Amino acid sequence: MKGRVLIIAGSDPSGGAGIQADIKTVTALGGYAATAITAITVQNTHGVSAVHSVPPDVIGAQIEAVMSDIGADAIKIGMIGDTHAARVIESTLKKYAQTPVVLDPVLVATSGDALAKDGVAAFIRDRLMMLAALVTPNINEAASLTGMAVTERKDMIDAGRRLVDTGAGAALVKGGHLSGQTLEDVLVTKTDVHTFANERIEATSTHGTGCTLASAAATGLAQGVAMKDAVARAIAYVHEAIRTAPGYGGGHGPLNHAWPIDQKDG
Repeated sequence: MKGRVLIIAGSDPSGGAGIQADIKTVTALGGYAATAITAITVQNTHGVSAVHSVPPDVIGAQIEAVMSDIGADAIKIGMIGDTHAARVIESTLKKYAQTPVVLDPVLVATSGDALAKDGVAAFIRDRLMMLAALVTPNINEAASLTGMAVTERKDMIDAGRRLVDTGAGAALVKGGHLSGQTLEDVLVTKTDVHTFANERIEATSTHGTGCTLASAAATGLAQGVAMKDAVARAIAYVHEAIRTAPGYGGGHGPLNHAWPIDQKDG
């Protein structure tokens, strides 16, 4: 076991996204997962029916409890919920500025249900972006954070550059919502642009892909892997997790987070 990852995110009782997916991902990739839960959701593969926010002071206390004892080699931020929670997360993490942060700007669930209240996107853009070594928006989130239309690869690069100019160390703009048989994700750093291309898998098992990818990247950074290589491994992990998904649920089903372990057992 190598690489301690503190995950700050919401809980998904169906196990496909959020804290549950994050823990599975970090564990499958050989890391150690600790958590600070921001919200309890009521959801399954069909959608989100309720969100109960954890009090901001409790969120901050969870972060402090982990960081003051176990510590972390990387921090992943997922669902925040509201600006009150965002402010506490920001102020608490400023004490640990040396720890790389992977910021997944979770605004809407795979089902299309909103997971963040008004003001969260602006707070992420104006305040949390400066804390992030890597931000991982899909094209819709990138558009929301930058005010740009993101409809093709060039737009993804331009949006990534704007996010880096806003303060992020690097931006991975994910192209899964674009059409075409080839799926492209674009990593923009302060000096380079890297494109990762994979054949699109026609599947409904896509619940929690964003959570999973961000946690996989955070695990790589926690293990001392360089940014480009950490992102490449994370994308490959998610691709295989979709390909081997178990087919559970009647909506957007969960991934197979355990596939690396399954291969070892086989």
